[in-house]
Amino acid sequence: MDGKRRSTIRQGLNVKIVLKEDQRSGKLTEGVVKDILTNSQSHPHGIKVRLTSGEVGRVKEICE
Repeated sequence: MDGKRRSTIRQGLNVKIVLKEDQRSGKLTEGVVKDILTNSQSHPHGIKVRLTSGEVGRVKEICE
C-alpha cells in the first residue's frame, strides 16, 4: 500500500517514509506514525507524518 491517501494512515501504523534530505537518493526510513501533518485527503508525493522518533517525512509505503 502506498501513502498518498490520508484515510489509509493512522497513528501507531508502521510505515516507511522519505525524509526531506533523502528525497534525491530515495532512502526510506522505517518507523511508527505519531502525528499526521498533512491536512488534505491526498497528496501526490505522500502524506507527511511525524514518527515516534521525531523524524518528519512523506509516507512511501505502509508496512503490513
